Amino acid sequence: MLINVKRHGEVSSSEITPQGLYLDRRRFLRLGAGGVLSAAALSGGLWKPAVAGVKLSHVAKGPYDTREELTPYESVTTYNNFYEFGTDKEDPSRLAGNLRPRPWKVVVDGEVAKPGTYDFDELIRPHALQERVYRLRCVEAWSMVIPWDGFPLADLLKRFEPTSRAKFVRFETLYDPHQFPGQRRSVLDWPYVEGLRMDEAIHPLTLLAVGLYGEVLPNQDGAPLRLVVPWKYGFKSIKSIVKISLVEKMPPNTWAKSAPNEYGFYANVNPRVDHPRWSQAKERRIGDFFKRDTLMFNGYAEEVAHLYAGMDLRAFF
Repeated sequence: MLINVKRHGEVSSSEITPQGLYLDRRRFLRLGAGGVLSAAALSGGLWKPAVAGVKLSHVAKGPYDTREELTPYESVTTYNNFYEFGTDKEDPSRLAGNLRPRPWKVVVDGEVAKPGTYDFDELIRPHALQERVYRLRCVEAWSMVIPWDGFPLADLLKRFEPTSRAKFVRFETLYDPHQFPGQRRSVLDWPYVEGLRMDEAIHPLTLLAVGLYGEVLPNQDGAPLRLVVPWKYGFKSIKSIVKISLVEKMPPNTWAKSAPNEYGFYANVNPRVDHPRWSQAKERRIGDFFKRDTLMFNGYAEEVAHLYAGMDLRAFF
């Protein structure tokens, strides 16, 4: 999935993330100037060792794109929310070297006819990779525009033949405090868990990403396999997935369990529903100085609004 990310500018005291960037003048200027880091001059297929800088081969242009300016590669890979590494935005890029994205196993279970434990390469090899550019918005009111490389989640789920009882898809991140030092602290209830309703999961916008900017997914961005759901807040796009379960009941997700008054299951971008500690009506793209209006469903209302017809989007936030 490709996601567009907005840049920072002046910050109100309620917007914690933008404020940090504003105070760090040097970092702000660097993010604004941007620039794609030079990639290693390595060729070969996707199925080589997952090392940052390795090019993905045979990636076709996907059906979703944008003419908006992309967030620089450096910003996408150095300014991340990934609490498994730590709570500071720079912790993932600083500490991600311990993560070993190979070998990697993914369990598929629950309401499927063909459950099993699969090697990562075996799991994704049959799928044709697509490049998609999406806007991604974090709940702290900053956003990015990123070119993701991956394949529709729907294509994967079909292989395992969901039963009629499969109403939701539950995802789980690796739990390994040695590789994820942030898991040594009880900041959240580990392992990280997220979920989608089945119709959300099979929507063509929903992507399983294995790369970005045409390269293997960096550790700090969720290697080797992450979810991208562009009409929802960033915390729904779970990283470093080791388990995919099809279930009958709505799975409790990590942030909704941690702070139910702030984070709901759906996490659809809705500018009319404020976070208890800040407004969601405007956002700042990484590198920008001024804010812009937040769009309903992060700008994907035409594609996804029908999924929530008749729902009270204030009650189901």
